[in-house]
Amino acid sequence: MNQASSLPFPITDRVREAMAVTLRGCEELIPQEDWLKKLARSEATGAPLRIKLGLDPTAPDIHVGHTVVLNKLRQLQDLGHTVIFLIGDFTTLIGDPSGRNSTRPPLTREQIDANAQTYYRQASMVLDPARTEIRYNSEWGDALGSRGMIQLASRYTVARMMERNDFHDRFKSGASISVHEFLYPLMQGYDSVALKSDLELGGTDQKFNLLVGRHLQAEYGQEPQCILTMPLLEGLDGIEKMSKSKNNYIGISEDANTMFAKVLSISDVLMWRWYTLLSFRSESHIAALKAEVDAGRNPKDAKVALAKEITARFHSAAAADAAEQDFINRSKGGVPDEIAELSLPLGEGGMAVGIAALLKQAGLAASSGEGNRLIDGGGVRVDSSVVSDKGLKLGAGSYVLQVGKRKFARVTLS
Repeated sequence: MNQASSLPFPITDRVREAMAVTLRGCEELIPQEDWLKKLARSEATGAPLRIKLGLDPTAPDIHVGHTVVLNKLRQLQDLGHTVIFLIGDFTTLIGDPSGRNSTRPPLTREQIDANAQTYYRQASMVLDPARTEIRYNSEWGDALGSRGMIQLASRYTVARMMERNDFHDRFKSGASISVHEFLYPLMQGYDSVALKSDLELGGTDQKFNLLVGRHLQAEYGQEPQCILTMPLLEGLDGIEKMSKSKNNYIGISEDANTMFAKVLSISDVLMWRWYTLLSFRSESHIAALKAEVDAGRNPKDAKVALAKEITARFHSAAAADAAEQDFINRSKGGVPDEIAELSLPLGEGGMAVGIAALLKQAGLAASSGEGNRLIDGGGVRVDSSVVSDKGLKLGAGSYVLQVGKRKFARVTLS
């Protein structure tokens, strides 16, 4: 790198490798030269850098979109640096206004505590727990008190706060901005001061908050952190960012079969972006795989490989293999090896049971009405045959009921 001559520490091959790992898939590294200096100093002195990621426990579950940043954190952790997984239990009480056009209602302490209990457990499916420092920003947030909060607020101007896009847009449109919302970026920035971080990671929507951290560190006489923003991962639809509210997500605690099938549902175009942001395969491996697809190889082969990699990461290689076989069986109209087994009674006097009512009893539909709607949509099968008659009744015997591609039950009526 051409900056090498101006740096106080040598740029070794390991430093170049660390910079390449840092930049892979990232949106922006600010400023790159400062990060290069930090990497070179760390390599020369043996002192690990402090790398911070803060997540507010606003929901109990983490989805694959969250792991874009977690994956980067793991890559830097594997280079020998100290990773700080910060749970924003204090900042969640304020409510993050990033990207919003209205005031975000804060969660209660009970909701925050309940969500935080699952966060680190799920994050540990990506990070190495033995090399992760877990912190809660209530450690210093609560200790600041009103005097400390006023002193902190004196270190940032209203004019600079209004440069933030969402505040600027809301002010111009006449939408309300509560004073407490200004405290969120200040407190997130103060986290960096408290932790003396060298690098902070976040999504592109967090750039302003991360820059506040740099400013406050300088205000408090610290060497400013660098910031690394990662893209927001598009969800299953390939359009909107992955979100539970948009139902285009894969939860990292979902079962292996569902996870595998959801990855296979993404488009061939989106697949390559997911490879860059989610796969642990080398960039050269991904480039070679893409070249093979461009030359005529079935893109489904690449998608299956990605689905197995992601499924194995959160379950196991054996579970990923079983999920692949399950998907093949279902695609061929076959029945999974393991499905619910139910014994249900016939109607009064041994009468046959209507199919819609049976779907409800088997837990495959919420109500008989929903069962009829599923039949109208062609989504119900009995022993692999599509049901088109809502008046169908089943007598004594054993039947395999199927709703959609993934819901099965073997029902014995007697």
